[in-house]
Amino acid sequence: MATGDWSRRHVLAFTIPATLAAAATPGLARTIRGHVPWTPGRVDSPYPFDGARFLTPQERRCVSAMVERLIPSDARGPGAREAGVIDFIDNQLAGFYGRGERWYMQGPFGPSTPEQGYQFEEPPAGFYRRGIAALDSACRERHGGRVFADLDAATQDSVLAAMEKGEFELPDGVPAKAFFGLVHENAIEGFFCDPLYGGNRDMVGWRLVGFPGARYDYRPYLDHNGQRVTLEPVGLKGGPAWTPR
Repeated sequence: MATGDWSRRHVLAFTIPATLAAAATPGLARTIRGHVPWTPGRVDSPYPFDGARFLTPQERRCVSAMVERLIPSDARGPGAREAGVIDFIDNQLAGFYGRGERWYMQGPFGPSTPEQGYQFEEPPAGFYRRGIAALDSACRERHGGRVFADLDAATQDSVLAAMEKGEFELPDGVPAKAFFGLVHENAIEGFFCDPLYGGNRDMVGWRLVGFPGARYDYRPYLDHNGQRVTLEPVGLKGGPAWTPR
């Protein structure tokens, strides 16, 4: 799953919705009467990368190994490791996303459809913690005491493929397919997000697909007579030289 064309195309198939989901400010419904709900010349500040951490070192090893197999470095360019996807995910889990602060997190809980999205009783950070522990426990039992991060690449790929298909059981009632799906979704977000959020370091994701970034004005490039327009990507805080560490 990590080295073939299918893997990279599978990732790119989700690029647009994942990027929009990562870049958008979560909408909070409210009723507006008698005034205009914005001030000219002012915008809401994005939620920035602040280097916060939720995962323990062992947990980071596990998630790093997962995302590096999902988006590996290859002849077409850097992968999740170079893009800093683990930092994006760790930072998100340490923030309001990880705590599920802006989600409806009350019951009832039970079987759901894919269209209903995240339906677990615990917020994403807790689900990650339980999923990582279950994955490492299952790998120790099946692979001579080795955790997921210590497996060779081919074995890691087979484990991830089985999780994606729902053919890999995890202990403690952790749904392997759902855990894989959450990590997969977050890996794509971290690879294609604005660098402001800690992933897409040096804009490697945008360079891969030729996305020019958050440019203010494209009018100078309208009359290109069908010729390819290649532009250096620009993020919300500037060019690729800006990279949070």
